[in-house]
Amino acid sequence: MRPVTRAIVTATALSGSLDLLSAFAFSAVKGVGPLRVLQGVAAGPFGDPMLRGTSAPVALAGLIVHYALMTVMVTLFVAAASLLPFVRRRPLLWGTVYGLGLYLLMYWIVLPLRWPGLFPRTGAWDVGNALFSHLLCVGLPMGWVIGRIEGDQLGGEPDR
Repeated sequence: MRPVTRAIVTATALSGSLDLLSAFAFSAVKGVGPLRVLQGVAAGPFGDPMLRGTSAPVALAGLIVHYALMTVMVTLFVAAASLLPFVRRRPLLWGTVYGLGLYLLMYWIVLPLRWPGLFPRTGAWDVGNALFSHLLCVGLPMGWVIGRIEGDQLGGEPDR
């Protein structure tokens, strides 16, 4: 497997899984189970009927949507790392900054457009768990994976 492909697959699996586990844990505190979380993810692109009842096929669709979105997010970060030497030089920092950007994009633009009555959520609990998830479970692991790959393997000279 090519290094860039390996980076995308590894970072998607790691960040996607940590983000999902974080969502499951924070939702469990509110009494919401994993199937319902995944149904909510599926409802994003497929509409509110995905939220009716509890359905394993709908939850599977949510799982696929989640990892598809994460693949896009990771691919953009890997592309940035291959083009921008400063990202390769400080991948943990820039991965975390990227996670902050993803939080801002998702919670202040995408989700409010999809569910204007529910988002943005500004309570300390909601903001705290969203930042935890996006910075520490998504962005930081992406940076960690990129940091494990030599800069020349991403298409540029290593800058260490």
